Amino acid sequence: MGAFRISIPEAGCISTCEADETVLTAMGRHGLKKIPSGCHGGGCGVCKIRILSGCYRVGKMNRDVISPEEIEDGFALACKTIAEEDLEIAVVGRMRKFYRERL
Repeated sequence: MGAFRISIPEAGCISTCEADETVLTAMGRHGLKKIPSGCHGGGCGVCKIRILSGCYRVGKMNRDVISPEEIEDGFALACKTIAEEDLEIAVVGRMRKFYRERL
Protein backbone atom coordinates (compact mmCIF):
# COMPACT_ATOMS: atom_id res chain seq x y z
CA MET A 1 0.00 0.00 0.00
CA GLY A 2 2.73 2.54 0.83
CA ALA A 3 2.56 6.03 2.25
CA PHE A 4 -0.05 8.72 1.75
CA ARG A 5 0.27 12.50 1.81
CA ILE A 6 -1.58 14.28 4.62
CA SER A 7 -1.97 18.04 4.26
CA ILE A 8 -3.41 20.79 6.45
CA PRO A 9 -3.78 23.68 3.98
CA GLU A 10 -4.45 26.41 6.58
CA ALA A 11 -1.17 25.53 8.30
CA GLY A 12 0.85 25.00 5.13
CA CYS A 13 1.67 21.58 6.52
CA ILE A 14 2.29 18.40 4.54
CA SER A 15 3.25 15.07 6.07
CA THR A 16 3.21 11.41 5.13
CA CYS A 17 1.20 8.65 6.72
CA GLU A 18 2.13 5.00 6.39
CA ALA A 19 -0.52 2.37 5.72
CA ASP A 20 -2.39 1.46 8.93
CA GLU A 21 -0.92 4.45 10.80
CA THR A 22 -3.28 7.02 12.28
CA VAL A 23 -3.14 10.61 11.10
CA LEU A 24 -2.26 11.77 14.64
CA THR A 25 0.60 9.26 14.96
CA ALA A 26 2.00 10.23 11.55
CA MET A 27 1.98 13.94 12.36
CA GLY A 28 3.69 13.28 15.69
CA ARG A 29 6.29 11.03 14.07
CA HIS A 30 7.28 13.94 11.84
CA GLY A 31 7.41 16.33 14.80
CA LEU A 32 4.39 18.27 13.52
CA LYS A 33 2.24 19.43 16.43
CA LYS A 34 -0.51 20.86 14.22
CA ILE A 35 -3.28 18.68 15.66
CA PRO A 36 -4.01 19.08 19.38
CA SER A 37 -4.38 15.78 21.19
CA GLY A 38 -5.52 14.38 24.49
CA CYS A 39 -6.27 10.75 25.26
CA HIS A 40 -5.12 9.20 21.93
CA GLY A 41 -7.88 6.61 22.35
CA GLY A 42 -10.91 8.12 20.63
CA GLY A 43 -12.56 9.29 23.83
CA CYS A 44 -11.86 12.96 24.47
CA GLY A 45 -12.50 14.62 21.09
CA VAL A 46 -9.57 17.04 21.32
CA CYS A 47 -8.07 15.83 18.02
CA LYS A 48 -11.23 16.36 15.96
CA ILE A 49 -10.54 17.02 12.31
CA ARG A 50 -12.58 17.39 9.16
CA ILE A 51 -11.49 15.47 6.12
CA LEU A 52 -11.78 17.85 3.17
CA SER A 53 -10.76 15.30 0.54
CA GLY A 54 -9.54 11.73 0.28
CA CYS A 55 -10.63 8.27 1.40
CA TYR A 56 -10.06 7.03 4.94
CA ARG A 57 -11.37 4.68 7.58
CA VAL A 58 -11.88 5.22 11.29
CA GLY A 59 -11.76 3.14 14.42
CA LYS A 60 -14.13 3.28 17.37
CA MET A 61 -14.83 6.86 18.52
CA ASN A 62 -16.78 8.17 21.52
CA ARG A 63 -20.22 9.28 20.29
CA ASP A 64 -20.34 11.89 23.06
CA VAL A 65 -17.60 13.83 21.25
CA ILE A 66 -18.46 13.05 17.62
CA SER A 67 -21.97 12.43 16.38
CA PRO A 68 -23.10 10.18 13.52
CA GLU A 69 -24.12 13.35 11.65
CA GLU A 70 -20.62 14.80 12.01
CA ILE A 71 -19.10 11.55 10.77
CA GLU A 72 -21.34 11.71 7.68
CA ASP A 73 -20.10 15.30 7.13
CA GLY A 74 -16.44 14.19 7.11
CA PHE A 75 -15.54 14.79 10.75
CA ALA A 76 -13.36 12.27 12.59
CA LEU A 77 -10.83 12.00 15.39
CA ALA A 78 -7.24 12.09 14.12
CA CYS A 79 -6.23 9.42 16.65
CA LYS A 80 -8.65 7.00 14.99
CA THR A 81 -8.34 8.05 11.33
CA ILE A 82 -6.34 5.92 8.91
CA ALA A 83 -5.71 7.21 5.39
CA GLU A 84 -6.51 5.01 2.43
CA GLU A 85 -5.25 7.67 -0.01
CA ASP A 86 -3.89 11.23 0.19
CA LEU A 87 -5.92 13.36 2.61
CA GLU A 88 -6.53 17.07 2.98
CA ILE A 89 -7.76 17.91 6.48
CA ALA A 90 -8.76 20.83 8.71
CA VAL A 91 -8.30 20.99 12.49
CA VAL A 92 -11.64 21.64 14.19
CA GLY A 93 -11.34 20.12 17.68
CA ARG A 94 -12.47 21.96 20.77
CA MET A 95 -8.86 22.79 21.71
CA ARG A 96 -8.15 24.38 18.30
CA LYS A 97 -8.43 27.90 19.70
CA PHE A 98 -5.33 27.29 21.82
CA TYR A 99 -3.36 26.21 18.76
CA ARG A 100 -4.33 28.94 16.28
CA GLU A 101 -1.04 30.74 16.74
CA ARG A 102 0.77 27.50 15.78
CA LEU A 103 -1.35 26.96 12.67
